[in-house]
Amino acid sequence: MTTNASATDVFTRSLDLLLAKDIDGWVALWAPDGVFEFPFALPGAPRRLVGRDAVRGYMADYPDHIDLRSFEDLTVHRTDDPETIVVELRGTGLAVATGRPFDMPYIQVVTVHEGQITRFRDYWNGALAADAFDGEIPVGAAHAGEGR
Repeated sequence: MTTNASATDVFTRSLDLLLAKDIDGWVALWAPDGVFEFPFALPGAPRRLVGRDAVRGYMADYPDHIDLRSFEDLTVHRTDDPETIVVELRGTGLAVATGRPFDMPYIQVVTVHEGQITRFRDYWNGALAADAFDGEIPVGAAHAGEGR
C-alpha cells in the first residue's frame, strides 16, 4: 500500500488478502507497532496484541481454521478523524474442523496512518463462533478481520 492510502483503501485491501488466505500480505498492512484489540474476547483469549510480530503469530494459522468465502453487508462509516473508520460487515465461510457454517457479524474500528494499520478494534460475538467450532474456538479463528 502507498503511504497516502486511505483507511478505507487499506481496509478493503485487508479483506481481499483475507479472502485470498494471504496472511503474510495481511500482516504486511500493519505498522510495526500496531495494536490489535478484542474488547469482547472470550475468557482465555488475548484481549490485546501489540506489534506486527504478535499479530502475525496470532493470525498465522487462521486459514487452517476458517475457510473464509465472503464478506457481506459491508458498510464503512467515516469519522471526524480521516485516519479512522468504523466498519460493519459479516464474514462467511466454513469452520474447517467441523464443516459448519461460519457467519460472523463484526463491528471494527480501524485506524490507518501513512498507509499502515496502527490500531484495529475487533468487536465480534464469541457465542456464534463457539457454535461453528463445537465450543472449541481455535486462537485467531474467530477474527476475520482481520480481519480476523
